[in-house]
Amino acid sequence: MKITERVQSVLNCIQECSPGQNEFYQATHEVFYSLLPLLNEDPRYLDHNILERIVVPERTIIFRVCWMDDQGKIQTNVGYRVQFNSTIGPYKGGLRFHPSVNLGIIKFLGFEQIFKNALTGLPIGGGKGGSNFDPKGKSDGEIMRFCQAFMSELYKYIGNNRDIPAGDIGVGGREIGYLFGQYKKITGEFDGILTGKGLNWGGSRVRKQATGYGSVYFAEDFLNVNDQTLKGKICTVSGSGNVAIYTIERLYDFGAIPVSCSDSRGMIYHKKGIDLQTLKAVKEINHDSLEAYAKLHQDCDYIPVSQYPKDAHAVWQIPCEVAFPSATQNELTLLDAQTLEKNGCILINEGANMPTTPDALEYIRQSKMLFSPGKAANAGGVATSQLEMSQNASMEQWSFDEVDIKLRGIMRDIFNTAYNTSKEFECQGDLVIGANIAGFRKVADGMIEQGSI
Repeated sequence: MKITERVQSVLNCIQECSPGQNEFYQATHEVFYSLLPLLNEDPRYLDHNILERIVVPERTIIFRVCWMDDQGKIQTNVGYRVQFNSTIGPYKGGLRFHPSVNLGIIKFLGFEQIFKNALTGLPIGGGKGGSNFDPKGKSDGEIMRFCQAFMSELYKYIGNNRDIPAGDIGVGGREIGYLFGQYKKITGEFDGILTGKGLNWGGSRVRKQATGYGSVYFAEDFLNVNDQTLKGKICTVSGSGNVAIYTIERLYDFGAIPVSCSDSRGMIYHKKGIDLQTLKAVKEINHDSLEAYAKLHQDCDYIPVSQYPKDAHAVWQIPCEVAFPSATQNELTLLDAQTLEKNGCILINEGANMPTTPDALEYIRQSKMLFSPGKAANAGGVATSQLEMSQNASMEQWSFDEVDIKLRGIMRDIFNTAYNTSKEFECQGDLVIGANIAGFRKVADGMIEQGSI
């Protein structure tokens, strides 16, 4: 059987065994086809059935979460934890609370996490979890009771040397606090079993900023090898959570001009540059819509979702030189990619997990635009989570600058690994191939060395 036929056979099995899990199929398809140069060169991975093994989680946990709302009624949600691969270390990956969460979403995120974590060079495996619970519109009491109910089931499956969850969409410092408090109450132990904790009880500095900062560091390194920098570049950013906010913050530090951000209701375009202080007040303090930002800045354009172009997103219609998709999966379409190229974009740097649709990704890779895949460019969050684990283990707390310097070094190493691997396989500059092969090879070699587990 030809290698491409073998790859497609595995992908067909995924669709048969995981019907309706489109995001998971999309992620596996992208990774497997980018591995072809490696599979053609080294037959060990097919001989040991690594493709067949690596797409099946080591453990999938699905559980009911019942909690009481403020009206005294019992509500029910579904909880998930997919412990995907522990070859190079304990499972590590965030918890996502969002109504879109289902098993396919969690499996896609967990699968991507395997290779993202491997690229960091740190001893952490891949996992992901969450629930279809929506924190929006809920009181603090309702969120606390949900988190307590969620942890009352999850605690059985996690631990310092087993599985260390973190935050993700819908799970910030408040939720991590409630989850940790319930774990401590049930077990009677103060363990570092969650990352993203508060600074007063085991958290790390830079954790909130890490994914956004890391994304900017990666973009700067990619531009540098192409004899350019971020200084003076017009940048568009999607999203308005931690990733987007701290991408914008670090872009200013590099002399760039970030002009946009977005939320579930719409987007803002501020030509002279996003007012970071106002953005933080609107999103981090008042938890308001970006429409509130626009009301405070008359020179800012606000476009509601209802006015977005068909099959496109308004953020990517803005002329820019560097684009940072930093919101959610499949937010940058083929039409968006074509518009970005037409408007002079030279680099698309993924801050979110798989934000580019398959047809857009194929178009970008055939174009002259540079492309930074999320599993490499947005690895700063999990890297700093591991640094938090290291601080917990040594009972230390490092300064902001110490953590930031370590983060900068990790992101540079990730870039160099992906870039040099792309050169090794004569695909210089194609970081999709470079990142996927580098991450896969590290995990697959470990799987071969550890036997049939």
